[in-house]
Amino acid sequence: MAEEAVTVVGALLRHESPATLPECREAIDRVDAALATLLERRAALAGTVQRLKPVGGFAGRDMDRERALVARMASRAPSLGEARLAPIMNAVIEAGLHLAEERAER
Repeated sequence: MAEEAVTVVGALLRHESPATLPECREAIDRVDAALATLLERRAALAGTVQRLKPVGGFAGRDMDRERALVARMASRAPSLGEARLAPIMNAVIEAGLHLAEERAER
């Protein structure tokens, strides 16, 4: 568990400048591990939101909030920008909604 924490936190906090292809791939693997951990956490929180909303699921989507989310993310990732982040976040949001629906059916 400690090694996993070092991998995830390290990927978030440590700026790396890999010089070789294997080093680049190892750095990407660390970032992917952090992304997976964050996506799992996000899905869990989104599931809680679905239970608390008066209208959950796809019908309860708040497109204004989603656009604002993408804009905030673009301010943190300006090289990606809103146009590239919007489909990524749409996929993340939809995956979380599908998961929440599956869990609600159990």
